[in-house]
Amino acid sequence: MSEFLQMLGFAFVRRALVAGVAIAIGCGLLGVFLVLRRQAMMGDGLAHFAFGAVGLALLLGCAPLALALPLTALASLAIFLLPERAGPYADAAIGMISALGVAAGVLMASLGGGFNVDLFSFLFGDILAVNPGETALAAALAVGVVALVFVARSEWLAITYDETAARVAGIRPTRWRRLLAVLTALVVVLGIRLVGTMLVSSLLIFPAVTALQERRSFRGVLATAPVFGALSVVGGVGLAVAFDLPAGATIVLWNAVFLACSLARRSFRRRPA
Repeated sequence: MSEFLQMLGFAFVRRALVAGVAIAIGCGLLGVFLVLRRQAMMGDGLAHFAFGAVGLALLLGCAPLALALPLTALASLAIFLLPERAGPYADAAIGMISALGVAAGVLMASLGGGFNVDLFSFLFGDILAVNPGETALAAALAVGVVALVFVARSEWLAITYDETAARVAGIRPTRWRRLLAVLTALVVVLGIRLVGTMLVSSLLIFPAVTALQERRSFRGVLATAPVFGALSVVGGVGLAVAFDLPAGATIVLWNAVFLACSLARRSFRRRPA
């Protein structure tokens, strides 16, 4: 514990923890709805698209997040719009957006003379290098997500389980689906700065699935998922700083440990005496 308190004396560690916990909270809350809607891999598809947007931004010489945030938000809307227009190809929407993003990223890297340090950091994440501006943006986004989930949790829950019944009740599913998509895109773009394109979907999936094992009520799941995500970030950053390990990988491993322990505990409870 004393070593952890000593680490907090470094500004870059404090920024990493604040930004990481903020994104973990946002991902944990939104991940619950995505997992229940069978759209857990949406985060993975958007992360790959964001990688292409970051590559374009670096090629043009502008701030990566300034371009990646709006472009990825548009891509998230396309994931929902494409099934409405393409019909039987609905399940391919995420895959197509993902492939487009990866192809664009590789192309931008080629035009720019190969993978540079900045683009490489977005591929594998670099939570210990987040700047004050990114930390503030992550914190503001987390506050916004918490506020919106608190206000709209009933609507999102309704369209998650039965869109027809929700429509009869006066809820507009399209509006709430699009809002969920845009928020997911925003947390994913900031998340790739922390854990990288390859691992950001874990922040959406692991905490939500773990919370679903631990709690039976919807409110309980919403309250628990961000906690698991935040604990994984704190544990991951602590291990990364203490043992000079990749922070993104250690965060994912903590998530996996929490889920494994939850599954084991649930299995033990079900075992007959």
